Amino acid sequence: MKKFLLAAAVATSALVAGAASAEGALSYNIAATNNYIWRGVSQSNKEAAVQGGIDYTNGTFYAGAWGSNVDFGSDASLEVDLYAGVKPTVGNWSFDFGAVYYSYPDEDGLNFGELKAGFSHPLGKGTIGATIYTDWETLENPYYELNAAYPIADKWSVSGAMGKYEAAAGEYTTWNLGATYALTENLSIDARYSDTGDHDLGKSIARNPMKEQIALTIKAAF
Repeated sequence: MKKFLLAAAVATSALVAGAASAEGALSYNIAATNNYIWRGVSQSNKEAAVQGGIDYTNGTFYAGAWGSNVDFGSDASLEVDLYAGVKPTVGNWSFDFGAVYYSYPDEDGLNFGELKAGFSHPLGKGTIGATIYTDWETLENPYYELNAAYPIADKWSVSGAMGKYEAAAGEYTTWNLGATYALTENLSIDARYSDTGDHDLGKSIARNPMKEQIALTIKAAF
């Protein structure tokens, strides 16, 4: 697994290094949040997290890396995700087929990868979509999600998602609803409420029960 992670990191670095002279575009993002929530579960023990990533796009192809501090009450303190895929369009339908590798350099036993397939479609001024993720080794433990976003003013938008995760530790539903305000062209702030359908399940897969949570995030994208 360490060899795979090293190879993936080298490949990503080579891609980024060569992107400046190749067709395509690079973008960057950095964010700070009071609570890193993933599929209804706090990944930072309901504490603050600093996050950032880099993305490369070329036509329908994309690849990137993203990282955040985490706190599971174990040796893991950092999450680094590597991902790649294609986003073809058919008419006004947009599709996303790709793979994500979630790595924890301090605790390799937590590493895993997922395949994903999704779509989005215009809904008035907004969009609606759905995505499915599944473990790329076993094709088990799927996560299904429906999502939607809608602009309500020049700088305001609302968005939400509802998902079902058939995790190895147990099956549960999760949902979130939030609003995003564009402070500038590159800077935005997001306030989001998240909850799950099984508050007790979190005691076995996280340091805290999976009760309702609020995340405030400020993000810069370039």
